[in-house]
Amino acid sequence: MEQQAATARVAAVSKIKHLRWYICGLLFFATVVNYIDRQVLGTIAPELQREIGWTEIQYGQIVNAFQVAYALMFLVWGGIIDRIGVKLGFAIAIVVWSLAGMGTALTAGVVGFGIARFALGVGEAANFPASIKTVAEWFPKRERSFATGVFNAGTNVGAIIAPAAAILLYEAFGWRSAFIFTGAVGFIWLIFWWRFYERPEDHPRLSAEEFKLIRENEEEPITEKTPMLPLLKYRQLWAFALGKMLTDPVWWFYLFWLPKFLSTNYGINGRARIPYLTVVYIIADVGSVGGGWIAAALIKRGWTLNRARKFALFIFAFIMPLVTITYYVKSAWMAVILIGVAAGAHQGWSANLFTLTADMFPRKAVGSVVGIGSCAGALGGVMMATYVSSVLDKNSSYYLPMFVIAGLTYLIAWGVIQLLAPRLEPAKVE
Repeated sequence: MEQQAATARVAAVSKIKHLRWYICGLLFFATVVNYIDRQVLGTIAPELQREIGWTEIQYGQIVNAFQVAYALMFLVWGGIIDRIGVKLGFAIAIVVWSLAGMGTALTAGVVGFGIARFALGVGEAANFPASIKTVAEWFPKRERSFATGVFNAGTNVGAIIAPAAAILLYEAFGWRSAFIFTGAVGFIWLIFWWRFYERPEDHPRLSAEEFKLIRENEEEPITEKTPMLPLLKYRQLWAFALGKMLTDPVWWFYLFWLPKFLSTNYGINGRARIPYLTVVYIIADVGSVGGGWIAAALIKRGWTLNRARKFALFIFAFIMPLVTITYYVKSAWMAVILIGVAAGAHQGWSANLFTLTADMFPRKAVGSVVGIGSCAGALGGVMMATYVSSVLDKNSSYYLPMFVIAGLTYLIAWGVIQLLAPRLEPAKVE
């Protein structure tokens, strides 16, 4: 009788049309918060470097503290999220990274910043495994690349908001305020997440029609969990992981060194950097949403999943070599446009690359696959940060090698993916 009464109460709750897109909206805002918190340091790095006295090597070490934690915790969070679910896992993660972001204000030197950034990486590593897992649970395959592009656009919105917020707070109240106020935003998101999110099978406001759409052409059991180590034997995993390792470092380079590049090479400091950084990430936002849309549109036109996804990836890889000329242009705005196009191409690439996990793996394994691959991407970021800081320590304006790397690695990554997953065959995970 009690079960029947509970079922009746659930049935009586009004349904929300297109509920899956509201869930995608929650992922979008989580990603916005995620990138605001991680981007504050890079935004005011030129000012902090002058005020605190970091060397280029020390700045690279602070960046690497975040990257190392980010890499290691991807392995942990992927498994945790597959086991306890995204609702609780995501909630724990945002508490950790919000407290770490606010705690940065308590630091003073290189060691303190390193510890705070390490803690930030611990929490922030959950964002993408949790979001990709949610997309796999809430969207049919034909919509996943577009949904991924939508929530991934939050990276750019966060990167747009962070410069204005961090620089204005820095100028008005000092650098500590920039970390305190931006870090606190995560707790606002947490309220909405905890009240609104449930799995499709358990959500009282999901209609039967939309649930049927979400699960179209799927017969996969959702209660099983997949251990992480056995996944290493699948070449589909390595296609994703090596794609991330080769291309993620380029995005980290833009995030942590673009403000310094504008300051050192063009003399653009303080709030004068805000419009330049804003333009870069607006263009990147277009790339993120457009990149996911391209593959989805081609699939609707009758293209195979493999052909549509590979074609979208190749378009963005083909665009990338344009960024290599950035070092030689005299106009700051021309440099920003070139970097913006490259950042947009990266985000379009990333939306499709992330979706490969849901294309090739069952939902029960997606969180772990994203965790392993993103760990590889973050380790690539560690190598990139070490290289960038060593180059700039010798000549603080010599950014040419990094732009060359940024231009070429995507084509190499596309070739690796094609070699390891020529038809995007689903992995037969036991």
